[in-house]
Amino acid sequence: MVLEMIRLDSTSQVPLYRQLSSNIAELIGRGGIRAGERLPATRELAGLLGLNRTTISAAYALLEEQGLIHGHVGRGSFVASRPCFSGEQSNSEPGVDWDAILPRPDLHASNSAYPIEISFSSSRPPRDAFPLASFRRLAREVIDGPQAADILQLGSPHGYGPLRRYLYEEAKAAGTAGPDDDLIITNGCQQAWDLLARILASAGTPVVLEDPIYHGLWQVFARAGAEVIPAPVTGRGVDTGVLEQLFRRHRPRLAVLTPSFQNPTGATLPLDQRHRVIDLARQYNVVLLESDIYSELRYRETALPRLKQLDTSGRVVLLGSYSKVAFPGLRVGWVIAPRPLVAHLAALKQMSDLHSDHLSQAVLLRFAESGELRRHIERTRHAGSQRLDAVLRACREHLPTGARFSRPVGGMSLWVELPAPLRSAELLTRVQAQGVDFLPGSYFSAERSHPRGLRLSFGGLLPEQIERGVRIIGEVAKRELETSAANAAQEPVTALV
Repeated sequence: MVLEMIRLDSTSQVPLYRQLSSNIAELIGRGGIRAGERLPATRELAGLLGLNRTTISAAYALLEEQGLIHGHVGRGSFVASRPCFSGEQSNSEPGVDWDAILPRPDLHASNSAYPIEISFSSSRPPRDAFPLASFRRLAREVIDGPQAADILQLGSPHGYGPLRRYLYEEAKAAGTAGPDDDLIITNGCQQAWDLLARILASAGTPVVLEDPIYHGLWQVFARAGAEVIPAPVTGRGVDTGVLEQLFRRHRPRLAVLTPSFQNPTGATLPLDQRHRVIDLARQYNVVLLESDIYSELRYRETALPRLKQLDTSGRVVLLGSYSKVAFPGLRVGWVIAPRPLVAHLAALKQMSDLHSDHLSQAVLLRFAESGELRRHIERTRHAGSQRLDAVLRACREHLPTGARFSRPVGGMSLWVELPAPLRSAELLTRVQAQGVDFLPGSYFSAERSHPRGLRLSFGGLLPEQIERGVRIIGEVAKRELETSAANAAQEPVTALV
C-alpha cells in the first residue's frame, strides 16, 4: 500500500475510519493498490499510521461492505478482483454519473461498521411499549365503520375533518388556539417544518435556530436558503440574553424554539424566560415557531405554559405531533397558526402530496377518543421516568471526571460534554466497536461545532441497557483520557537556554 498517499485529518469531524476507508478506496480506484493485492494486517497498519487497531478494522469492514475488498480468516484482506465503483456499468453504454449529480451525503450521521446492541442515537419510543392489541381493535372498528369508504377517498389538504376538529377543540380548551387560528394536519412535524421553511424562509432570510438543535430542523432551513443564525442553548434552554442581541443585530423574520425538553439537550425554558422570549419577539417583530412534540413527556415538576398560550399578538406558530407519545410510523403532525398562514400551508401541501393519509388519522382519532391514548401516555410517562432516572444515575457513576451532562425532567434525550482533549466523533468509533452507538455533537449544529458534545437518547431503551451503554461509553472515555495523558507525558520538553 502506498502509505504516503494516505491523508488523514485528526481535526476533521469525519471519523478517522471513514477518512481511511475513503483514502484506500481512492487508491484502489486509481490503481495504487492492484486487484488481488493483500492489504496490511490491522495491527501492522495501525502501527504504521499511528492509529487504534479498531479504527483500521472499522475502515476495512466498510470497504468490504462496499465490495472493494474481501476478508479471509487467517489470510487477511485482499482487494476484490473486480471492484465495483460507482458510475461503472455492466455494458459498454455510458451511464449517468450520479455521484456528480447528487449532493454529497451527510458524513456526520452515525453509520457503524459494527453490530450495534445498544443505540442512543434515535429519539423515539420503544416498540415494545406500543399498545398493539388496542391499536388492532380500534383500527378494525374504523375499517368496519360506516365512514370507511369516505376515509379511503381523496380529501382536504387540511387533513381528516373529524381529527382536525378534535385537535382544534383540544387546543382551544388548552389555550393554544385562538379565535383567529386554524389547524392543518401534516405528515409528521418534519413535513410541517419543510412547508414553513419554503413559505417563510426564502433565500437569504435570517432565521434564528437553537444550537445545538435537532439536525432535521437546521437542514430544512439551510436547504431553503435561509441565513441560519445559531442561538446557544444552556441548561435552562435558549440563552435569552444572546437571543436579544441576535434579534437586535440581524432582525430575523423567524426564530425556531423548543421550550420543553429541547432536542438534543433536554433543556426546558423557565417560565420567566418564556415571558421574556414573547416580549423580545413582540419588540423586534419576530415570528416564533414553537416545537411542542415533547411537552407531554414530563416526568416530574409542574407543567409550564407553552409560548403559544402566553402569546397575545398572534406571532407564535405551534407544531405538535403524536410521534413521541404514540406511533411514530403513522406520521401525524399538525400546525396551529393564524388562518392566512394555514391557508398557504394547505395550498403548498396540496401541490406536494394532496393530503396526509386519512386512515392513519382516523385510527389515531379513535385511539384518542376512546381514552386509550391518555392511558398510554400515562404508562409512557411512568416508564420514561424510570429511564430518565437510569440515565442520570449512569452518567453520575460512569462518565469520566470533568464530563458534564444536562439534567432534564422529561423528554427522551440528554446532552453530554466530554472533558478535553476527547472528541465525540473519535470516541464514537471506539464505542461502536463494543456495540454501543450515539450521535456526536457536530451532528446537531449548522456550523459543525460541539466537538466534545454528544446526545444520549434514552427513550427507546430499558434501564439496564441504559446503564450498560453509558458504562461502556464511560470506560472507553476513561481509557482514551489515560492514553492521551500518557502520550503527553512522553513528549520531549524543549530546553530553555
